[in-house]
Formats: sequence, C-alpha cells, structure tokens
Amino acid sequence: MLSTAILIVSVLVCVSLALNLWRLLKGPSRPDRILALDTMYINSIALIILFGISSSTSLYFEAALLIAMLGFVSTAAMCKYILRGDLIE
Repeated sequence: MLSTAILIVSVLVCVSLALNLWRLLKGPSRPDRILALDTMYINSIALIILFGISSSTSLYFEAALLIAMLGFVSTAAMCKYILRGDLIE
C-alpha cells in the first residue's frame, strides 16, 4: 500500500516539475522565473525524500537538507541581484 502511494505521489511531483520547467522557460518576467526555479527546488526535495522513504535509508534525507539550504541561499541571492543589480556591496 505504501509503495503504491509513493509511486502515485512521485508521478504527481514529476508532473509538477514539468509544469515548473515550462514556467521557467516561458515565464513572462524574471521574478516568475525565480519563483519557478524555487518551486523546482522544493519539488526535487520532495522527490528525494520520497526515494529515501521507498529505499529505507537516511542518506537521502541529508541530501534533501543540503539542497534546501542551497536553494534558499541561491533564491535570496537572485532576488538581491534583481533588486539592486549587485550581489556584494
């Protein structure tokens, strides 16, 4: 039962990733593209966690935490670059 639920959720997250990729490529403005990229980070974290649950190992949870930290920092850096045009003052 759990493996079926993980499979269904994984397919739905992959569909969500495809829709985010479409928004990243066709976004009307830069903030829309940044938001799509941030959402792709979140969806990739969800896929990694689902794979960790299905394989019963904790290594993937640490990888998901690392991707979450890098995603937050990169989103903040991109937003600062758009607002000010410079990363380091």
